[in-house]
Amino acid sequence: MAALMLFSCEGLEHRKVIEYQGPVREADSIEMLYAEEDALRVKMKAGKVREFQNGDREFPNGIYIEFFDSLRMTTVLSANRAYYFKSTNKWRAQGKVELKSMVQDEQLNTEELFWFPGTKKVNTDKFVTIRTGKEVIYGTGLDATQDLSSYQIRRVEGEFEVEEQP
Repeated sequence: MAALMLFSCEGLEHRKVIEYQGPVREADSIEMLYAEEDALRVKMKAGKVREFQNGDREFPNGIYIEFFDSLRMTTVLSANRAYYFKSTNKWRAQGKVELKSMVQDEQLNTEELFWFPGTKKVNTDKFVTIRTGKEVIYGTGLDATQDLSSYQIRRVEGEFEVEEQP
């Protein structure tokens, strides 16, 4: 009997436990509000959100985010897809990405944009287009404030007006 048990155990495989890496929560049609000092600062809408064990979030159906200062809505960010990295407090927007400044009347278009809520800055290494009231500026790579009040395109292309100082 002992010999049978010894031989029957030989054929068993030792299986590794595979840890689940998928989302732990999922929600549809969400709206999130963020306020500081009793004032609305960010309003976000998304068709779907998936939250993972490490706190990261995926927005596979796109996002729409409105940014506010103490007086008004300043900027709108929209994208086809987004991902939030909790460990670095960084967002990645992808697909058709638009950042519209309501104050500056400017619009940034690109295929990927990183947003850093802690510093209120955005950047990308991808091709960008910025439309202002009078001109269109093209380039590759950008560092900017989230409201587009200040930006630097790393490699500028395109046509734009330059005012001469007397």
